[in-house]
Amino acid sequence: MAKLILTHEVTGLGTPGDVVEVKDGYARNFLVPRGLATTWSKGAEKQVTSIRKARKAREIATLDEAKAIRDALQSKPVVVRAKSGEAGRLFGAITTTEIADAVKAAGAPEVDKRKVEVGQPIKALGDYTVQVRLHPEVTARIDVKVVSL
Repeated sequence: MAKLILTHEVTGLGTPGDVVEVKDGYARNFLVPRGLATTWSKGAEKQVTSIRKARKAREIATLDEAKAIRDALQSKPVVVRAKSGEAGRLFGAITTTEIADAVKAAGAPEVDKRKVEVGQPIKALGDYTVQVRLHPEVTARIDVKVVSL
């Protein structure tokens, strides 16, 4: 078992600053090469506190505030414009950054792109539903409409 410090949020494992124990192969082949975690050491405790402090600054403070933001996000669909070819296929895919920017452009509160979860890659025009984790207990479902430029 390998002991790691998460530097990014990993669904099902933890949030930045958490110290976790995972199997050696998962650490060596997935988490560390992608920059999602670093190896744990006694000197890394300072790094853990700085990661937690930065996370608290970005995090939505209260559950009520998160619920209010969820209601604002779910109230209207978000429109993302992209180049498309014949039969509605996109050139590339819609990224979480594009969705976060479209949410902000629609007048809704700003959303961190790392909190946006897209189930299947969005590669065609149409209507999709994505999830945004606003708080550990609050998740918003946003309707995304992909239209051609």
